Amino acid sequence: MHTVKGSDNKANVVNIFSGRPVCKENDSRIVRLSPECDGISMLYTNNTNNAKLYRMSILCWALRENGQVDALVPWLDNIYPCSELNSPVDGQWEGYYETCSETVFDEPPEHKISSLIHSAEYFGTESAEPDDVLQQFADTIGTHALLCERKTNSITLTEVLSWRLLANGSVQAMLIDENKITDTPVLPGDPALYPAGDNPAFKYFFQHHIANQIKSQDPDTLSAISVLLNGKKH
Repeated sequence: MHTVKGSDNKANVVNIFSGRPVCKENDSRIVRLSPECDGISMLYTNNTNNAKLYRMSILCWALRENGQVDALVPWLDNIYPCSELNSPVDGQWEGYYETCSETVFDEPPEHKISSLIHSAEYFGTESAEPDDVLQQFADTIGTHALLCERKTNSITLTEVLSWRLLANGSVQAMLIDENKITDTPVLPGDPALYPAGDNPAFKYFFQHHIANQIKSQDPDTLSAISVLLNGKKH
């Protein structure tokens, strides 16, 4: 987590672009995203092996209205800032890892911060309606959504095609409605896309390696999925 400008005192937090005070309700609103395309990963631990570090691909970096910068990952049923993952059971953030330099660090790289600020200044961060789309970009880390149909007791894995940022700061995963496809390939912004959260069958996000284990019906993975779907932690 990195704060470009602001203060621990909410009354002193200002918008880094306009210089105007930011109200408490909006100071954490995400105003700009930058997809992670350089292979930087999140490092985390969990209680399966406290001595082992696990890696997860970062989806993007997010700039908030108060200047704070976070890395975001799809995690269980939502998208979360890496630095806020602090559960010993599900996962606890330990830092970032850059493959090319084999470097471990715990602050967003300066070039990521600079890119976010400059692009936000250029494209703007405000919109007339809270549901207006500020950004859209293709998923680059192989995110899948797990859909569970209770009536048929069946599960389906579907690829997350893209992500979008709304003016209210929400980040949404976009899935393909096969019945609405009119043109191929389906690209970000296509009318055939809809937010995963709008599907009542949506349960969890998984990255590609877990999704492949589910598709291959790996017994251990299926057992873990069963535990999750039954509302229990392991």
